[in-house]
Amino acid sequence: MRTILTSIFVLIFFCASNLSIVTAEALDDGFVSIFNGTDLTGWEGIPDGWKVENGCIVGESTPEKPCKHSHYLYWTQKEPDNFHLKLTFRLQGNGGNSGIQFRSEKRPNWDTYGYQADVDTSLQWAGCLFHHKRAAVVQRGFDNIVDPDGKVHSKQFADPNELIKFYKPNDWNDYEIIADGSVITLLINGKMMCRVDDQHATESAKSGIIALQMHQGPPMKIEIKSIRFKELNKK
Repeated sequence: MRTILTSIFVLIFFCASNLSIVTAEALDDGFVSIFNGTDLTGWEGIPDGWKVENGCIVGESTPEKPCKHSHYLYWTQKEPDNFHLKLTFRLQGNGGNSGIQFRSEKRPNWDTYGYQADVDTSLQWAGCLFHHKRAAVVQRGFDNIVDPDGKVHSKQFADPNELIKFYKPNDWNDYEIIADGSVITLLINGKMMCRVDDQHATESAKSGIIALQMHQGPPMKIEIKSIRFKELNKK
């Protein structure tokens, strides 16, 4: 009897373990890596402005070689519309600022225009959705609806000061961008930071480039790795 019960227990444990594995795989189904961890194949930026180091894309401003003008590293393979992007980053430096541009336009001198999933070491902008013309489309802790005429209906779902505790300054963090139709959601370390249903008639964007930001200013270093991309069904 003991042998039979032991066998049943082992069978249940085996099935449960495999169920967990299948579930984990299903969550990542459809994601593809868009950075090979070795070089900048598939990416394009200012000469000598970016490098690959220890499996990471790196942008750095130092006293000896300061970044005097913000610039971006473009992903050259697609200008996607509806997608889910995941990456891991570390931002270091007093006053450091960076971000992930998406559904954006290329501009001269390696500049961009459009949406940015923001991050900074001052924790003012981390987890906010920034736009070059509109500044904060939605702040951390808010779920906004933007009407076609630009009128904003804002609803707070969490305390911004409590949300930022999920972010680890000067350490590795996971960032996620989900752009699905007019709805954009930003998550840091699995926690929703903000969301917006952006229906603005002239300033919302349905597709565009993805790019990484190197921000001008004091010495800082941005490292990005494990960049995974999944296209979503069009709405």
